[in-house]
Amino acid sequence: MAPEESAEAARLLPSFERRFLAARTLRSFPWQSLEEKLRDSSGPELLLNILQKTVKHPLCVKHPPSVKYARCFLSELIRKPSGDSVTLSESTAIISHGTTGLVTWDAALYLAEWAIENPAAFAHRIVLELGSGAGLTGLAICKTCCPSTYIFSDCHTCVLEQLRRNILLNGLSLEPDTTDPARHPEHNAYNSESPRVTVAHLDWDVVTAPELAAFQPDVIIAADVLYCPETVLSLVRVLQRLSACLKNQQAPEAYIAFTIRNPETCQLFTSELGRAGIPWEAVPHHNQKLFPYEEHSDMKILKLML
Repeated sequence: MAPEESAEAARLLPSFERRFLAARTLRSFPWQSLEEKLRDSSGPELLLNILQKTVKHPLCVKHPPSVKYARCFLSELIRKPSGDSVTLSESTAIISHGTTGLVTWDAALYLAEWAIENPAAFAHRIVLELGSGAGLTGLAICKTCCPSTYIFSDCHTCVLEQLRRNILLNGLSLEPDTTDPARHPEHNAYNSESPRVTVAHLDWDVVTAPELAAFQPDVIIAADVLYCPETVLSLVRVLQRLSACLKNQQAPEAYIAFTIRNPETCQLFTSELGRAGIPWEAVPHHNQKLFPYEEHSDMKILKLML
């Protein structure tokens, strides 16, 4: 960013900070100036700085604004990079075409909220999402957290088709379906302001170690995939394979979000992690509820050390 552009962008920050801390009406924010800066400067970095001056401001962390106000502000901010809000095509049925992956589940919303509050966990990194479903979590991360590459993955044909539609619906460019992000090093050369986005067919039970190694992830995430013992065992096996095939590079971080519907299933997951030699720790609850989901849902995020 040129010095004069940097100075102009920096002048936006106090304006957003003052208005947000005073809970001013959203139409009073300098959205037009922001859109102009996003077109001719380092957009993702500017958005991260605005998040730090608003929802991540120490005063807001200690004394959060209303959920409705924060949600409306973030919805407006998220849609600025492409001119669109995060828009999803979903099934109206919980189970459709033999899969549950055509709807957004609560833990996906919960993980997206955590990511928005913790963008540094994903900034400039390769992110692999296991079981992406409708794509809400990944779209939120792509629009607010500046990953260098984001790999959506799932195994069901209908889910993959809907996922591709949702990515394009949100103004993101979709790279050819490949398991090797490193094959396209020219991506950052021509468009460093947006992540390289791919969709991969990934069946946890049949994917090979070389196929997993080709993704070269820095961060692995999954949301609401612990819904039965069979998927728990499959997930742990694929995490084991990832750990083994990436042992010669810096160990990736993994964040698994889930709703505790059946305590025995969650206990099975942590027991299998222990049996596989994968240490884990619970991630503290984040501060703000930005998306609509069941108020009393018991949701957790585990950070795994692969």
